Amino acid sequence: MAQMLSFQTVARYQQRVRAVAPLVHCMTNEVVTNWTANVLLAAGASPAMLADVQEAEAFAAVASALLINLGTLHQAQMQAMAAAVTSTQRAGKPWVLDPVAVGMLPLRTPFCRELLHEKPTVIRGNPSEILALAGEAASVRGPDSTQGSDEARPSAERLARELKTIVSVTGATDYITDGERTLAVNNGHPLLQRVTGTGCALSALVAAYVSTASSKNEILEAAASACTVFAVAGKAAAQKALDRNEGPGSFAVYLLDALATLDETTLESKMQK
Repeated sequence: MAQMLSFQTVARYQQRVRAVAPLVHCMTNEVVTNWTANVLLAAGASPAMLADVQEAEAFAAVASALLINLGTLHQAQMQAMAAAVTSTQRAGKPWVLDPVAVGMLPLRTPFCRELLHEKPTVIRGNPSEILALAGEAASVRGPDSTQGSDEARPSAERLARELKTIVSVTGATDYITDGERTLAVNNGHPLLQRVTGTGCALSALVAAYVSTASSKNEILEAAASACTVFAVAGKAAAQKALDRNEGPGSFAVYLLDALATLDETTLESKMQK
């Protein structure tokens, strides 16, 4: 049975991120670079978006964590990503893999499977992406999933055991698992699906949070805490937008505000609902 994190646990990891301001090296897709940086800044982390192969390799060693997002993948980016992952591994830093649209395109799918051999600290994907990584049939529409997180949960747990990593499959309910223990996050809002790059930004936030962890159990809790903070902020932002009869544009701004101002009282109250 999936467990829920306590408010105190989530608040502890949120406080760590705000105190440390981890430097997250985001090798992400061109559609969401600015949005991802703003989400990290609002949450208390520090973003960097280096993409050149030489700079990426050098910078990965000094960053707190690395995000690899395959959204707008091309050959030069693949070289830079591979070099950054190797440098991150050598430095003993965590890295997060966001396997955007894996399983449906000929360039990213084999490259993603190569990256799995480099032992990502966390894999964060939608249900179709996680099913594809697990070698199962998946239904996709572009980068979006047409399947639910409940369907992908068993595959996520198996994948986590096989790769000895943390797998986060996000959807109506987020499941974050190490293959033995599974945590659930239920606090999101449908408006999160109406803004481009929310999943990509969440992967960057997961990287920020796991950079503050020092054990596998802490990595699991930190990843789930990032999902919880993002979902709670999304719920608060959606409530504000809907109360004012506003839509996705206002919601995106309110989401940044909610991440920046989220206090323990709001976190606790919205986690309980």
